[in-house]
Amino acid sequence: MSEKIKSEMMISRRGAFSLLGLAAAASVVVPATMLIATDADAQTQGMERRDERRGDRQERRTERRSKKKKKKETSSSETEKK
Repeated sequence: MSEKIKSEMMISRRGAFSLLGLAAAASVVVPATMLIATDADAQTQGMERRDERRGDRQERRTERRSKKKKKKETSSSETEKK
């Protein structure tokens, strides 16, 4: 009976190489996904400054546009009153 179990436990060369190939593929894929997941944390100071400036520009732009809309609304309401 023990001889039968030993023969079932044996793995062929083809099976060993397929396991080795799967392990190699997994070792390549896993680090790549880890790099992608942690990429956002690796920003440089220049990138952070650029993001801050971009945010400031967007705020100024929305303020300007909201002021223009208010002026148009007041001027159009004045013409309606006349």
